[in-house]
Amino acid sequence: MYENNYNNSYNENRDQGVQQNQSLNSRYTVNNTYPNTPYGHQTENYQYSSPYSAGQGQGNETPEKKKKEKKECHGNGYLKKALVCVSLGLFFGICAGLGFFAVSATTGMLEKNTGQPEAVISQDMEENAVDGEEVTVDESEADNIVDGATDIQKTQTVNAVVSDVSNVVSSVMPAVVSISNTYTETMSYFGQAMTNEAVASGSGIIVGKNDTELLIVTNYHVITDADTLSVQFVEGSEAVASVKGMDPEMDLAVIAVPLEEIYNSTLNEIAIATLGDSDSLTVGEPAIAIGNSLGYGQSVTTGVISALDREMELSDGNSGTFIQTDAAINPGNSGGALLNLKGEVIGINSNKIGGSVIEGMGYAIPISAAKPIIADLMLKETKNKVAEEERGFLGISGISVTEEVSSTYGMPEGVYIAQVYEGTAAAAAGLQKGDIIISFDGEDVSSMDELQKLLEYYAKGDTVEMKIMTIGNGGYHSKTVSITLGNKVEQ
Repeated sequence: MYENNYNNSYNENRDQGVQQNQSLNSRYTVNNTYPNTPYGHQTENYQYSSPYSAGQGQGNETPEKKKKEKKECHGNGYLKKALVCVSLGLFFGICAGLGFFAVSATTGMLEKNTGQPEAVISQDMEENAVDGEEVTVDESEADNIVDGATDIQKTQTVNAVVSDVSNVVSSVMPAVVSISNTYTETMSYFGQAMTNEAVASGSGIIVGKNDTELLIVTNYHVITDADTLSVQFVEGSEAVASVKGMDPEMDLAVIAVPLEEIYNSTLNEIAIATLGDSDSLTVGEPAIAIGNSLGYGQSVTTGVISALDREMELSDGNSGTFIQTDAAINPGNSGGALLNLKGEVIGINSNKIGGSVIEGMGYAIPISAAKPIIADLMLKETKNKVAEEERGFLGISGISVTEEVSSTYGMPEGVYIAQVYEGTAAAAAGLQKGDIIISFDGEDVSSMDELQKLLEYYAKGDTVEMKIMTIGNGGYHSKTVSITLGNKVEQ
């Protein structure tokens, strides 16, 4: 309805030539071209045009022409400004470059910075350095050192300790061996004892040779309880070893390999270590450790001497003074060599001392303290374990007299005889309850466990000498007893 009324009114006014809004002088042209599809009607499209004819009220220019000329004017202005800015930028850039070049040439910075920046110590200097020697850069050389990451441009003196120990290692490694200890492990499951064969690893140092044997020093705990001992040399060959002498208190032992069991090619490859002087060591000097770390074969670690005469207590109650180092001493390194930069053995490494509770703290037996013990053990008679059914039997029940018990009750350290069984070797030799065994066949005895381990190397019928402390008037008196061992199976 609204659309029809509007159309009729509009058509009448158009026909009469009357304009509805003379102030705007608008002309409407109606084209009924857009269909209103939903309702079936057509609606008008309105087109607006300017009421001014050419040149009317605007001079001689139309708005379209003026707008076009204005755009052209603005475009030319922007282009000119851009060209001026570029020209000025190039001019100032060239001036700045010439100024920087002139300053650099005058102060000498251009010559210093030409070439590749160097590290604090150049690679050539490291390669030309001698092992263990300090590399020093004087003041004139320090001027050429560049440190682009910090504000430090000059150093007076630069020192570095070269850590290449390959020459020392290559000369000493043939004197270090790997040791495998095959032993019987006893475990208890629900009250039942079960046995199993196990293997432990350690290291050793070749310290001598006699007419028939190659002699190797190691830790006592490396070879203890061994059913068989196997030694691997530097080039990979292996041989069976036997125990020659033991000192449990110092945790030292010497084992022997028959020369006839070693290949001639191996004898040409191996070497005898040079024992140094641990008494002349100073804290902070370099140290090198070689050993069979974790049983994987020989390996090398380096560090320094951290402390000297470090008093430590071992797990078995014994104590001593040792060398402390930050060179890694891992399981399997026990019995290996601690060296100085001359390649001399200054200590015998022991993982048992201190264990692995604290990282960066390893210990070694000072070689100066170990030398006389090693020399004595090398002269002992080589022994092999005897089969259990053929093993000698003493016939006593004993109690260990430890250092603590000894100091408390005034008793000698050793094995206190608590009972002597009738018809045994001990009874035949006149041993009595209350006697204390302090030595067995020349080996010092400080516990019942040590005595039992020594007996594993003796068969029935073997005659040995024992040193006994017997109590009498005024205290304990020493006497030597000769005893012929019996057989446990027969007792």
